Amino acid sequence: MQNQPLKNELKDREEEVAEPKRITLQVARTQTPMRIDVYLAQQVENATRNKVQEAIAEHRVLVNGKTIKSNYRIKSLDSIEVTFLRPPAPELAPEDIPIDIIYEDEDLMVVNKASDMVVHPAFGNWTGTLANAILHHIGKEAGDLDSSEMRPGIVHRLDKNTSGLIIIAKNSTALHRLARQFANRQVEKKYQAIVWGVPEPATGLIKTNIGRSVRNRKVMTSYPFEGKDGKTAITEYRVQQSLCYFSLVEVTLHTGRTHQIRVHMQHLGNPILGDDTYGGSSIRTLPFSKSESFVKNLLETIPRQALHAESLTFTQPTTGKRLSFTAPLPEDMLTALEKIETVVRGG
Repeated sequence: MQNQPLKNELKDREEEVAEPKRITLQVARTQTPMRIDVYLAQQVENATRNKVQEAIAEHRVLVNGKTIKSNYRIKSLDSIEVTFLRPPAPELAPEDIPIDIIYEDEDLMVVNKASDMVVHPAFGNWTGTLANAILHHIGKEAGDLDSSEMRPGIVHRLDKNTSGLIIIAKNSTALHRLARQFANRQVEKKYQAIVWGVPEPATGLIKTNIGRSVRNRKVMTSYPFEGKDGKTAITEYRVQQSLCYFSLVEVTLHTGRTHQIRVHMQHLGNPILGDDTYGGSSIRTLPFSKSESFVKNLLETIPRQALHAESLTFTQPTTGKRLSFTAPLPEDMLTALEKIETVVRGG
């Protein structure tokens, strides 16, 4: 006979039940017909086809007020109501995870984040994140740094598959002062990216608005600059190394929108190598023999967007001293560049 939960354990579980998440969507007039489970998985953040199919089976998805099956094909202007039962977020726990700390004082740390590390927990990634590592490194004091949002001391963020420098505050005063610097655009951030092709002109300023795509809410897209859609996004770029079919580009952010560099390089027509969301991971045919196998090998060498947060310059929140840090290109980007250079040289 299995042990029965104690009464207080049952009470705790009852208190953990989260409020359902209700979403209402109207299908665009120009939307191509497709299965509803595919459509909702594309449109709703953190949704998967399994989650959607489970909701449909439990009659938590209504189309025009009626229940449907998973193979229902959406039609123009359909009204969809879906209810997701969200599991409770676990409490953020410290984890002894090695991190590359390149600078530390009483107020902050500068960490060189690995490309496969998630910054803070979210659905699908509750453990093994930079936030878990920070909680272990700083200790109990980190619990006061926005732990309710599972981002202790994290002032800004990097995508999981972007490597490079990130600032971590170690106390609430430093957190707020650093956040103010980011809000006031007083932090200088430079990135290195390997992109398809060679941008023209070789230096430039990209100005668009950036917001969520109406076709896929998980993806960001460019909208007309200072228009009604999205938010202002400004990116400066400079080609550092032209390699015929690719180039190494230095990018300076003047704003900090979600996926800004990735979206802007796609907008320029030079998506970042390996970026499977914004057109950088497709197999392309290049004008030399066996180019397809070369491209496949290159994408295996760097199975992520080839984007690295190379340098940060900001003001120390207590002393007022200006600090600058640089992190060299990671091994996968260096290897990718070597392979490209070999082909360009005719090796």
